[in-house]
Amino acid sequence: MQKNRVSPRLCIENVFQLATIYSNVDCFNFYLCFMSKTKTTFFCQNCGSQSAKWVGKCPSCNEWNTFVEEVIQKDTKNNRLQVFSGNKNGKGETNKSVLLQDIGTAEYPRIAVPGKELTRVLGGGIVPGSLVLFGGEPGIGKSTLMLQLALRLKNLKVLYVSGEESEQQIKMRADRIGVTTDNCFILQETNTQNIFQQITEIEPQLVIIDSIQTLHTSYVESSPGSVSQVRECAAEFLRFAKETNTPVFMIGHITKEGSLAGPKVLEHMVDTVLQFEGDRNHVYRLLRTTKNRFGSTNELGIYEMQGEGLKEVTNPSEILITNRDNPTSGVAIAASLEGNRPLLIETQALVSSAAYGTPQRSSTGFDLRRLSMLLAVLEKRCGFRLGIKDVFLNIAGGIKIEDPGVDLALVCAILSSNEDLAIPQNFCFAGEVGLTGEIRPVNRIEQRISEADKLGFSKIFISGYNLKGVERLKTKIEIVSVNKMEEVFSAIFA
Repeated sequence: MQKNRVSPRLCIENVFQLATIYSNVDCFNFYLCFMSKTKTTFFCQNCGSQSAKWVGKCPSCNEWNTFVEEVIQKDTKNNRLQVFSGNKNGKGETNKSVLLQDIGTAEYPRIAVPGKELTRVLGGGIVPGSLVLFGGEPGIGKSTLMLQLALRLKNLKVLYVSGEESEQQIKMRADRIGVTTDNCFILQETNTQNIFQQITEIEPQLVIIDSIQTLHTSYVESSPGSVSQVRECAAEFLRFAKETNTPVFMIGHITKEGSLAGPKVLEHMVDTVLQFEGDRNHVYRLLRTTKNRFGSTNELGIYEMQGEGLKEVTNPSEILITNRDNPTSGVAIAASLEGNRPLLIETQALVSSAAYGTPQRSSTGFDLRRLSMLLAVLEKRCGFRLGIKDVFLNIAGGIKIEDPGVDLALVCAILSSNEDLAIPQNFCFAGEVGLTGEIRPVNRIEQRISEADKLGFSKIFISGYNLKGVERLKTKIEIVSVNKMEEVFSAIFA
């Protein structure tokens, strides 16, 4: 008599039924080991968009040939199987919902950072358990600034993880910086599992990753720097930072468009996003905050690249203004404001006849579309024929300005170059130019006036609507209120 054969599929289904009835974790693991398959999907390497199949043009960023197939789940036979048993916290206990009024508020003191520039940008220091993403162009000084931070935190145990440089290269940079410490550990590793083993042994109080695009985890089968690898590695360090209350700094690469490389979800995961800007042909570097859950996003830090590393610029207004023996046409000083920090910057303009019939518009450090708007206002409201002339604009020092309070200085620089009349060197300007040709008020005018008075300027031109409250200022500088562009032109070039 022939024996009845039971199919393997029927056995597996029976095992799943037993696991469902008796809530047996071992039976459930056994079922997953046989039923799981390797899952792949396609990711856009430019914006991180996901697709079930390959497409030539990304529907999100409109880039061509950027979709790459990546493994998002390995076969459970070759990977560690983690059975879902609820979201657990660092103590191994399942998280439970609590009432809002039952949650206690605990004040965690910030970690003091050596240097005023980084402290200002971070909002007062490093928050314990925070995850900070630090991006910038290649060669701008990201690794140098993070290594200086690791070396100058002498009271903290710091682990500097490098996936781009060897230990000898980091040692050479540290010797050039000239700062020594006994609490900075260097690890040359790219596997996250090995990194966490070293973290368990050392127990650092601050972790610096250089960079997140070079790391890879064993739980994802794709090359380092891919969308899935960057997302999973960042998620692992996010869990580590929140569970152990240890701050983590991650250095990130940027794309050719200037945005941070990797999926956009990476910026949503972290607590703070720092952007290091500057021209490699200039010595000045700007540190901005594009996202900060623990402080303001309008702060600015300025550094100067030197042979021994990055040096803080305590008074950038004196450096950004050129000291000339004789006044030059096309130059005007603007009283700008970056966050809570007043800056006096030098704006330069060059207006000349169009040599090839079509006038050119070029701007460095300022929005080109706003420059076109200012030129249209001068031609329509003030009667200056600038539509047939080339206009070139430059912000001295290689910095980028977005403050509308520099409009008045830019317009004066353009008119000075057009008429070939120099503006006195002890004049400065603070005002926004509207489409009707009026001079609009700007915020925090008191700080701008105080900064100009501190640097020895004798006269500042502001909007007439900003006079309220200015009379209480005890300054030596003369305040001139103007409401129209014609008044400015008459007061300067009369």
